[in-house]
Amino acid sequence: MELALAEAKAARDLGEVPIGAVIVSAAGEVLAQTGNRTLTLRDPTAHAELLAIRAAAAKLGSRLTACDLYVTLEPCAMCAAAISFARIRRLYFGAADPKGGAVEHGPRFFHQPTCHYAPEVIGGLGETRAGALLKDFFAARR
Repeated sequence: MELALAEAKAARDLGEVPIGAVIVSAAGEVLAQTGNRTLTLRDPTAHAELLAIRAAAAKLGSRLTACDLYVTLEPCAMCAAAISFARIRRLYFGAADPKGGAVEHGPRFFHQPTCHYAPEVIGGLGETRAGALLKDFFAARR
């Protein structure tokens, strides 16, 4: 999660919403690490999770069954779907997102009967620091 938090800070420094994601292989190798780039890339789908999944899939193929994803904020519905499609083994996330999250909040994507694959989910990892990054970012913008 430390690498994901560093990526979130790097995203913040670019003016992006500070969310970071890291994908690690079963052997502990970091396959991808990135932060949000929706503004930089002019792409509303350039969430940290999607960019990390794309980078890891470019190395291993579209099925990331032995990989774990660390992300600083509870994934949205779009990212939850991508996590499911990529067959990520385990999802670790930091701060909960009652407004836009789709794992423990909102649609609870992985609990839907239409979800073909659900990873193991561990929430709250680094929650205080991840939440503070987001709160400080949005407080500075107001």
